[in-house]
Amino acid sequence: MDLNTRMQNVAVVGAAGKMGSGIALLLALELAYRALEDRQATFVLSLIDMNDAGLQGLLRYVRDQARKDGERQMNRLRALYKDRRDLVENAEMVDEFVAEVMLHVRTGKTLALAKDALLVFEAAFEKEEIKFQIYNELAVLCPPSAWFLTNTSSIPLHVLTDHCGIQGRMIGFHFYNPPAVQKLVELIPPEGCDPDLVAASEELALVLRKKTVPARDIAGFIGNGHFMRDGLHCIREMEHLAEDYGFVQAVYMVEKVSRDWLLRPMGMFQLIDYVGIDVFQLILRVMDKYLKEGLHSDLVDAFLEMGVKGGQTSSGAQKDGFLRYEKGRPVGIFDPAIRDYVPMDAAFTADLDGRLGPHPDPSLTWKGLSRDAGREEKLRAYFKALKGLDSLGAGMARNHVEDSREVALDLVRQGVAARAEDVNAVLTLGFFHLYGPVNDYLD
Repeated sequence: MDLNTRMQNVAVVGAAGKMGSGIALLLALELAYRALEDRQATFVLSLIDMNDAGLQGLLRYVRDQARKDGERQMNRLRALYKDRRDLVENAEMVDEFVAEVMLHVRTGKTLALAKDALLVFEAAFEKEEIKFQIYNELAVLCPPSAWFLTNTSSIPLHVLTDHCGIQGRMIGFHFYNPPAVQKLVELIPPEGCDPDLVAASEELALVLRKKTVPARDIAGFIGNGHFMRDGLHCIREMEHLAEDYGFVQAVYMVEKVSRDWLLRPMGMFQLIDYVGIDVFQLILRVMDKYLKEGLHSDLVDAFLEMGVKGGQTSSGAQKDGFLRYEKGRPVGIFDPAIRDYVPMDAAFTADLDGRLGPHPDPSLTWKGLSRDAGREEKLRAYFKALKGLDSLGAGMARNHVEDSREVALDLVRQGVAARAEDVNAVLTLGFFHLYGPVNDYLD
């Protein structure tokens, strides 16, 4: 059975979540284009979620994004609708395309919708018991020929396949957030995975304009294997600094260094908030269950007990977590001692920036360098300057770079990644870092 045949009946489980909705959109668009190119075939996309409001929001999201995609793909639409004399204006073709996308989509709360699916994408909440329940039911409902592509970012796949009796039929197809934008898919074939499923997954990723990076079936894989340990490094650094400077001051300094001094798009605490502090804790627990490395943070547990969770709204805006946000920008830091946010006013930031010391090159920012053709040369000059500085901020930055590199090399030594280049690819493509952690900038 070829990929096109399998694409004629696809299901997404957990479709209304932030990852599921992006996966649903990519598939809805792809199925619509295939349907327009092959009018004899029937294409069905079943979007399954337990949340009615979420499913309604998902339909609005798919419809709105389909319109934007149609407007961007006018030449393609004109070719596909060349025999439709009733469609003349661009707006008419876009309207027709949006209707075509929605024609193939059906939604519901029951897994029975997936019973005829030949490809099942799963993006349910990152909890083993939830995924066990889903796959136990799908194993009975779906045809024996059905393949399962899980978006799990941490749970070893062999645990799911062995528990649910679907050995050989599952692969890790791990999108990054947001799936419609991010170019990376981490591809994780567990032992015994059907080679045809691996080949079809690579073909599908290419169709969806994604770049695959292979990872071994070890808890956390490459992306979270690095992110969780990187996050714990920052939390430990913050807790050490807090002894001398205070909690909120330490959070600010680590956030500042991990963003501006390492030239990353977000500081570590904003990134944890973006993912969700609760999700961060869940992934740590899964990884530690299987790896036994003591991957745990009392601070994360304490924040969740106080109801501070971070995460994103349905529109993608950040919720308050370690930091408070206004118009997408951090404006305060949560102080657990008073259970409230302390504003980051000018006096507060100026004092702490002074304690960190001068930035190696204030003209360089992640945003500016991300579009700079001469990035590599500027990065080398930047890190040479960083290496020569004697300041609190420079020391923190160097320690962070070196720890990040060591974590990446450990992933290679443990066999999670086959090559250092694969870790670098995940961090640059999936986390938008300007450079991979395995580099010689500070050598």
